[in-house]
Amino acid sequence: MKKQTKKVEYVPTKQVLERYATVLVRFALGNGKGIKKGDVVYITVPEVAKPLLAAVCAEVTRAGGHVLLNYEPSVDPRHNLTRDFLLGASGQQLDFFPEHYYRGIVTQADHILRILGETDPHALSDVDPKLIMRRGIAMKPYRDMRTTKEQEGKQSWCIALYGTPAMAAEAGLSIEAYWREITRACFLTEADPIARWRAVTKEIGVFESKLSKLSPKIDKLHVTGPDADLWVTLGESRKWLSGRGCNIPSFEIFTSPDWRGTEGWIRFNQPLYRFGTLVTDIELHFKKGKVVKSSAKTGEKVLREMLATKGADQLGEFSLTDRRHSRIRTFMAETLYDENVGGPHGNTHIALGASFPDTYLGDQRSLTAARKEELGYNDSSIHTDIISTAPRTVTAQLKDGTTRVIYDKGQFVL
Repeated sequence: MKKQTKKVEYVPTKQVLERYATVLVRFALGNGKGIKKGDVVYITVPEVAKPLLAAVCAEVTRAGGHVLLNYEPSVDPRHNLTRDFLLGASGQQLDFFPEHYYRGIVTQADHILRILGETDPHALSDVDPKLIMRRGIAMKPYRDMRTTKEQEGKQSWCIALYGTPAMAAEAGLSIEAYWREITRACFLTEADPIARWRAVTKEIGVFESKLSKLSPKIDKLHVTGPDADLWVTLGESRKWLSGRGCNIPSFEIFTSPDWRGTEGWIRFNQPLYRFGTLVTDIELHFKKGKVVKSSAKTGEKVLREMLATKGADQLGEFSLTDRRHSRIRTFMAETLYDENVGGPHGNTHIALGASFPDTYLGDQRSLTAARKEELGYNDSSIHTDIISTAPRTVTAQLKDGTTRVIYDKGQFVL
């Protein structure tokens, strides 16, 4: 009988994992400043990412911090806890929110780190999207608690990726090639990746500052290209932000506009992996701030159910990536990376649903729910980024009646 060879699971090198952990703990968390001695870090991670988790926990300990761990079983054909729950739960169970548990996490944690590691990107493709959205609405108070603490300047967060064979296959790459893209994008091939991140953050910050300085003069942004003719009202008291360590990697500059002034249409050439389903060729038409027409080649049922969720048919974010800054050069089948891809035409993406209140120009602590509504900040249980790498020109229509191109040929013109 022929002896079968056991397939060896790919694991990044010890050096890559340790550098990755250092970037996350010493740079990303704390909005680019790293954690302080005594800080509590709440980590949510799938079991497939255990090698990175071990490195991160060790780095938190070396930094004098404390770990709270939410260790999730990875999805496989035998174990899909989310799918089993959604298909088997009653309405009461779907709506249940363990308030004391999540309030305790938010109260205790100074930083929240989410490590992604998808083992089945189509895990929920046969689940009624109504159930997924209903569960998302039930969990919204957790997001609200975190947002409140973030606005008080008392909590930071970061999302990072652990590459898996499943995601590599979706991207058409080997797992080795997939990890080469991760290490390149996160500067993990360099002896001092944090120094490089700080340098790049400074470079991007120049354009972030120029955009924020121009913002009080901007009335609307006009996004044009072969697949877009969209008007976005910037809104009062807005500033632009860049990654700040909240996502690793991140090369984008974004803001949360006044959703009420969105008009026109836009198409997206990048696939969307969302709610355990693949959605492709999305097209959206806006009128008076809301999506009035939508279509998708695949996953349209999920798209429509999402749009039917409160606030999810309204704009929550507008973002641009300069191709000169981005280190991401290929499709990765993961929004964290795809929303920051460079490429020949740069990257334009919007998010439907919840806004980022930290794009408010004034004191975050004064930004009440009533004030957010007054300024046109969107509120929703959804925040879904949708991406295009097609050629785009973004022109600012200024309040004095003049216009100024701010983005063209994949880069900022400022």
